[in-house]
Amino acid sequence: MGFLLLTEAGALLICTGVALYYGEGSAPGLAITAALAGGIGILLSRLKANSTKVGYREGFVIATLGWLTMAAFGALPFVISGFLSPIDAIFESMSGFTTTGASVITNVEALPRGIMFWRCFTQWFGGMGTIVLILALVPSLKIAGMSLFRAEVPGPTKDKVLPQITQTSRELYKVYIIISAAEVVALKIAGLPWYDSFIHTFTTVSTGGFSNQGASIASYNSVAVDLIIVFFMVVGGISFALHHYWLHGNFAPLWKDFETKVYLGILGVGTILIAINLIQSLGYNPVQAARYALFQVASITTTTGFATADFDAWPDFSRLLLLLLMFFGGCAGSTAGSIKIARIIILFKYAVRQMSKLFHPRAIIPVRLGNKVVDKDALANVQAFFYTFISIFALGAVIMTALGLDLITSISAVAACITNVGPGLALVGPMANYAAVPDLGKLVLSFCMLVGRLELFTVLLLFTPRFWK
Repeated sequence: MGFLLLTEAGALLICTGVALYYGEGSAPGLAITAALAGGIGILLSRLKANSTKVGYREGFVIATLGWLTMAAFGALPFVISGFLSPIDAIFESMSGFTTTGASVITNVEALPRGIMFWRCFTQWFGGMGTIVLILALVPSLKIAGMSLFRAEVPGPTKDKVLPQITQTSRELYKVYIIISAAEVVALKIAGLPWYDSFIHTFTTVSTGGFSNQGASIASYNSVAVDLIIVFFMVVGGISFALHHYWLHGNFAPLWKDFETKVYLGILGVGTILIAINLIQSLGYNPVQAARYALFQVASITTTTGFATADFDAWPDFSRLLLLLLMFFGGCAGSTAGSIKIARIIILFKYAVRQMSKLFHPRAIIPVRLGNKVVDKDALANVQAFFYTFISIFALGAVIMTALGLDLITSISAVAACITNVGPGLALVGPMANYAAVPDLGKLVLSFCMLVGRLELFTVLLLFTPRFWK
């Protein structure tokens, strides 16, 4: 926890430098928060532990408390600088670190550049995972590495790309930084200022979705910018373990990966269906329909949340399809949120197997993910995850309607937060925000963001009495 706060303090100091460079009044709030996080981080990191044994139980606690602490300190600059109330600041900070992209700020253009840089930087930190970063920076934590890695990294599989977990963490962040640097340069070449290139890179590669423009990416009205961001959103939705291989010249794992093929297929089919719907219902020409459909489908499926059009004003078919795509997400091991393509494939194949066994009851029909057989424990885990995910989604929607929000807003707000997408429909649509949601509703949605990012069980286990025995 101490190392996490020290890392956050370092990030806050970078943002303080940005604020000072632009001569803004937001520097004191960032600097004060950096001092608080750094001071407490030093104290915690110097405490002697009674035991060096860190298992999965401790890993789950550290992961959950770590993310809560990071979000709490991340909210302070907004409060100290006087831009948001404490609850709104917690919502904004949690949305940042969990790469959700939901916002309560009605006029983002009015934010000082230092605060805006911090707001977008939180998404870059949360994309690959703050604890994974600590594992990369602090080799002495290798004793607890796999426990922490499994508690934070998204997806049903937690594969290491190198033998040591610290090596894996470093390699993943190396890939993350290389891809980020490539996008910064690409956006600059496309005509964006350096500042805009950096903050949109932070929120694209992490599949976060924050922008310094109220109209999101639509404000640039640039085909080149749209295509660059689409490409890097799609890259962010693919397992970073696969990126590690192709960056080292080995493209075979990427070409052969079944989950990636399905993921790209979903993007393609979704784009075609929505483009046809836009042509038929709104009279878009084919090029225009393809441009807007591709961007929105990529943004929603990868759980980024950028927008180049007000898709809430689109026909019901397109709106419903985008709402359903929220639940797919990207590949396991990517920065995308939601259920993940791997789990969708496993659930589908399991249903097919059960139907086959109705007329071949004695047949042994394994469930495969690509060429790998999914064992019984993994199969049970995926089923439990899906049931729990739908239960939390339903309960959250009930609570939001009880707070007075309409049905479409309630359903889409909870869906957008638990899947870490950000924008929903109606009152929380792509050209609106979450400012109208009551304070209690913002806390409920903040919880949905956290459990969605840490994939349910890491957080929910802490609420079971057996966990503490």
